[in-house]
Amino acid sequence: MKLITRDTDYAIKAICFMAKKRYRVVSVSELVKELKIPRPFLRKILQILNKGNVLKSYKGSGGGFILNRPAYKIFILDLITANQGPFELFGHTIKNKACHNTKKCILKKKLDVIENNIKKELKNITIADLICRERF
Repeated sequence: MKLITRDTDYAIKAICFMAKKRYRVVSVSELVKELKIPRPFLRKILQILNKGNVLKSYKGSGGGFILNRPAYKIFILDLITANQGPFELFGHTIKNKACHNTKKCILKKKLDVIENNIKKELKNITIADLICRERF
């Protein structure tokens, strides 16, 4: 189980890079060169973020991607959800089947508390936070 997959990690790096460019269009080639992310992975990730309204794309000469909203309104949980689907840290299953006793299960109740705390934290971390902390 991974909290953040490779695709989400690449998405965070790309979004941070774009946010530092002060809302100018950034080409895929520039992102590949600067971030050393393989082009096929990066294109797929950028398309996902474009569909999720995190980015806006421009085609043709001078085309690329730009943030669709300010960095302080892009949350890490948004990027995890866009790339990995709904956030679920603990799928409470037994032999790949849902636990039949979830309402009474003490372990599930404890794990739900942990999961909710992690979600709460991830909802509060923005791209702007990451960029500000990077400078120190």
